[in-house]
Amino acid sequence: ATAFAGSSFDIKKGKLLLSFSTLGCPDWDFKTIVKFAKEHNYSGLELRGIQRQMDLSKSPLFETPEARSASLNLLKENKLQFVNLGSSATLHFAEGEERNKNLAEGRRFIDLAQQINCPYIRVFPNYFPKEQDRDTTIELIIKGLKELGDYANGKNVTVLMETHGELVKTADLERIMQSAANPNVGLVWDITNMWTVTNEPPPQVYDKLKKYIRHTHIKDAKMVDGKLEYTFLGKGEVPILKAVELLIKNDYNGFYSFEWEKLWHPELAEPELAFTDYSKVMRQNFM
Repeated sequence: ATAFAGSSFDIKKGKLLLSFSTLGCPDWDFKTIVKFAKEHNYSGLELRGIQRQMDLSKSPLFETPEARSASLNLLKENKLQFVNLGSSATLHFAEGEERNKNLAEGRRFIDLAQQINCPYIRVFPNYFPKEQDRDTTIELIIKGLKELGDYANGKNVTVLMETHGELVKTADLERIMQSAANPNVGLVWDITNMWTVTNEPPPQVYDKLKKYIRHTHIKDAKMVDGKLEYTFLGKGEVPILKAVELLIKNDYNGFYSFEWEKLWHPELAEPELAFTDYSKVMRQNFM
């Protein structure tokens, strides 16, 4: 990362919008999260569970109007904002109970986002089930995005599909976004999720998907004995800093959200170390 700062990268440095996902601090309470974010130069929070409650609509922080108001006031006092709500809603399921359950979760998150002034919710595409035709799966994902996008209409909320799971090839993502064609639908560009599977160069990906990208997940990783291991930023094999450079040069104005998957990978470094390092590296290189 230090070497990258001395490259020929020529941009006008300014204030980047930094956030982190609460996936990285699964045991912190909300006051701890807010305090840490303020003290370490973050300006936004991406909520992916609070103290291991993944359905945010059931969190004590948001269950009642009074609780939501108190949570928003704490953010405002610390000059922070909610930037994205990470749902588990998954759209590849065929018609039936499982699909209905996932769409219902998407709608709950849209409602909550509206109530707490959060512009985005995240949904998954997510897999190509073996028992289901590939094109059928893609059409189901498109249909789900349209349904949730229509539900979000008039709520100041946009539904963002993350580049995730088996839906990480640019051609598939472009097809889905073009077909969904909804002003309340966009993408979370998780550069690492894509690159570690496809090795498609970020400039090639960005050229095709830039009109749909509203939010980003930033992380780094490397292969160790055939297994993907997450690293601090700039310490892995992903061209992640080059991707950030690309976004800045093209006037991307959304958040650069650090996704440290501590909840799923408890062996990872503690959040206070990872979040501090991310803010430091981003500021050293781009601010």
